Amino acid sequence: MNKLNKDFLCCTFLIMLICWGICVICSLNGIFLDNHYILFVPYLLGGWSPTIASFFALKKNNRIKSVKEWLKNIFDFKHNAFSYMMVVLLGMVFIIPQCLISGYESGAPFFAIVVMIPMMLLGGGLEEAGWRYILQPELEKKYSFITSTIFVSVIWWLWHLPLFYIKYVSQYGQHYLAFGINVLGLSFALAGIRKNTDSVWLCVLFHCLVNSLSGIYVIKDNIWGNVVTTVLLMLCSYAFVKVNDKKKIFH
Repeated sequence: MNKLNKDFLCCTFLIMLICWGICVICSLNGIFLDNHYILFVPYLLGGWSPTIASFFALKKNNRIKSVKEWLKNIFDFKHNAFSYMMVVLLGMVFIIPQCLISGYESGAPFFAIVVMIPMMLLGGGLEEAGWRYILQPELEKKYSFITSTIFVSVIWWLWHLPLFYIKYVSQYGQHYLAFGINVLGLSFALAGIRKNTDSVWLCVLFHCLVNSLSGIYVIKDNIWGNVVTTVLLMLCSYAFVKVNDKKKIFH
């Protein structure tokens, strides 16, 4: 693992452990987010740890010169219709099999997705400023696409662990292994988007889309739904990579 990735991961996990550690300790002692709103400060900062670490790691390693350049690299909106269609298609591959196999409860109305996607920039999407801007492509310089993606999925899964001990957050009470299977599938989808389009923004958009769909269709716990979805996402992502290697249709 190169210096950039080491700096990024050390900074990410340090911020996460301090911030979410505070939330875990409070939760275990009966101090919850729902009635102590000040806890949203460390909770949100922990969630933004990959984003914060991204800037500092890139700046430290002379990959960027300013916040403006960093933001420009993340929000690279200019891509063709096929690239945006891939994001939407992979979003459908994520949500539809789980709804059919696991069942779901209705959350927010579907039209709310127009508002939810921008909101999810701060509710998960900007994590991609770290995971797919830095970690994934840097690993691919040394390892294969598949091996790199598995490494990223394990790291991303472990990063989420404290959330399962913070009452009143969405991960609390979920099955951690089932969640990990979903993370593996999503990691392949995001890695495929990054590799095909060389875009951080489209990874951010996909992350926002998935989080929004999960708020509209609240999937019931069923590990087999997660397994099927993950296999489909892996196959679709790998197929997109192979097609793009020959046809160069995404950019």
